[in-house]
Amino acid sequence: MTTESNFNEKEYQRTKVIRQTTGASEAVYGLGLIGAWVYFLSHATTFWLVVLGLLKGIVWPALLVFQLMKFLGM
Repeated sequence: MTTESNFNEKEYQRTKVIRQTTGASEAVYGLGLIGAWVYFLSHATTFWLVVLGLLKGIVWPALLVFQLMKFLGM
């Protein structure tokens, strides 16, 4: 019984040390998302252009990286 309780305590201590950290990339993506929405929505004149602007704002990083790789010849 003592061995089981020691094992459970050690397992608890080991999992207690594991923590998830977030990077600054989430903040940069969030600011870019807001900026893209401001840009696309300021040019929208109809409801469907607003919807398209919201969708474009979400996928702009993928398009940016694709165009960058194409420019660099990768």
